[in-house]
Amino acid sequence: EVQLVESGGGLVQAGGSLRLSCAASKFGFGDYEIGWFHRAPGKERGGVACISSSDGSTDYADSKKGRFTISSDNAKGAKCLQMTSLKPEDTAVYYCNAERSWPAGNFWGQGTQVTVSS
Repeated sequence: EVQLVESGGGLVQAGGSLRLSCAASKFGFGDYEIGWFHRAPGKERGGVACISSSDGSTDYADSKKGRFTISSDNAKGAKCLQMTSLKPEDTAVYYCNAERSWPAGNFWGQGTQVTVSS
């Protein structure tokens, strides 16, 4: 089992930046695909960004492209989400997810709150 712990959330003014970090306990991320998701108040959880374990390729939700960057911090064994030019609509609980198809596995962190004030 992979246990994920997010950190780095907080309160920031519009236009500001935050860096979220997702650490995996015990065995690290291995061959899991890592994604960041968020759930805004009153909305369903949606994808933000993901990074491939095989080639490091990344993908982003359209609303986050150009502002968010997902990356691997190999020194810390973490997956990070750098968020810039934050907008009030980015306010949400952000979750880290680790998933692989075989052997099947899908794990979530506890989430970290990001609040962007106008």
